[in-house]
Amino acid sequence: MHGDHVLGLPGLVSTLALSGNGGELTVHTFEEGAQQLKQIIDYFCRDTPFKLDFNIIRPEEKVIFETKSLTVRTIPLDHRVATVGYVFEEKPKQRHINPEMTSFHQVPIAMMKRLKEGEDFVKPDGTVIPNSWLTTDADPSLSYAHISDTAYMPEIASKIGPVDLLFHETTYLEDLVKDAKERGHSTARQAAMVARDAGVKQLLTGHYSSRYNDDTPFLKEAQDIFPNVILNKEGLKINLD
Repeated sequence: MHGDHVLGLPGLVSTLALSGNGGELTVHTFEEGAQQLKQIIDYFCRDTPFKLDFNIIRPEEKVIFETKSLTVRTIPLDHRVATVGYVFEEKPKQRHINPEMTSFHQVPIAMMKRLKEGEDFVKPDGTVIPNSWLTTDADPSLSYAHISDTAYMPEIASKIGPVDLLFHETTYLEDLVKDAKERGHSTARQAAMVARDAGVKQLLTGHYSSRYNDDTPFLKEAQDIFPNVILNKEGLKINLD
């Protein structure tokens, strides 16, 4: 609930309202945040063409959103106000049918769904055709962790796990590690240690202090610990696959 994270929301809501956008808008925030934001939005945006809901989250380890293909869970962080990180994880995907092999072994259409789920095929004469003959590997399930404002927490590495991409705040460089601890932030070196210990594929830096005019030292400091680092910048887009 610090201003650099939430004060853009009333303006966004107002713009959406003026544009006549309908539907539903859900804001995921803490109970105190819902109370404060609701007052601000009610004052500046009384009439909106969409339904505005607040989903209350808590600083705890919990699955807060789930569909048949995706899970989102929270990880409590160490900051001056209640803060959580998020881990987005695709669920295991189904295997791909090999049409040549299923045709050769005369697999009925009704069996295809079970093949995708990994089941072997048993012919009428009792012959078992291994699933690996009839299908190819599923596409990899992708994952992303977003660790915003937090002091260095080495213990969260095991909670994050080996995600494809980890955004971990890097507000300071190591020469200001004392300031980072006092203000509930991390250095680039500390973020890299979390990435290394979690076994992630890539680390994305960001949330740099305004006292720095050059972001490249963040890249070097992080790469001294963990080689696969992306230096964040506004408008950057990354394909997880």
